[in-house]
Amino acid sequence: MSETSTGTREPNAESRGQSGGRKGAGNSERGKTTIADSVVAKIAGMAARDVIGVHAMGGGFSRTFGAVRDRVPGSSKSVTRGVKAEVGETQSALDLEIVVDYGVSIVEVANSVRGNVISSVEQMTGLEVVEVNIAVSDVKLPDEEDDEDEEGGDRQLQ
Repeated sequence: MSETSTGTREPNAESRGQSGGRKGAGNSERGKTTIADSVVAKIAGMAARDVIGVHAMGGGFSRTFGAVRDRVPGSSKSVTRGVKAEVGETQSALDLEIVVDYGVSIVEVANSVRGNVISSVEQMTGLEVVEVNIAVSDVKLPDEEDDEDEEGGDRQLQ
C-alpha cells in the first residue's frame, strides 16, 4: 500500500490483480476462499482495541450483557462486541461502536481506529475495506467504575 498526500491508503501494484483491480480474498484457478463476517469482525475488534484512547467496545447494554456473560465459567470475552462486519467477495464494510477515555481527542481516536482497522483487515484478509463507520457511544470518566467492576469485579458465576 502507498500513502497519498491526503493520508489515505491506496493499493500499489503488488496488491492489484492482472487486470489492475484488487485481488479477491483468495480466489485462484484451483478454488475459492471465503471469509466469514465473524472473522473480519474479530480482526476489526482486536485492531480497534489496540488504539490508545479506546476504553471499551459496544454500547451500554451490550457491555453490561457482555460483562455478565464474561463471568460465566468457560466463556470468553467477546472481541466482536461493538463490531458489525459485512463481507462481500472482494470488499468489506464495518460499523464500530466505541467508548473513549475522557480527555482524548475523539476525532484523533476515531481516525486512528479507522486506520488501524483498515490496515489490519486488508493485510490479513486481502479484502478491500470500503468504509469503517465509528459511533462513539460514551466517554469513560476518570472517577467512573467499569461496567465489569460494577457487577463484582473478576468474580465468576457458579
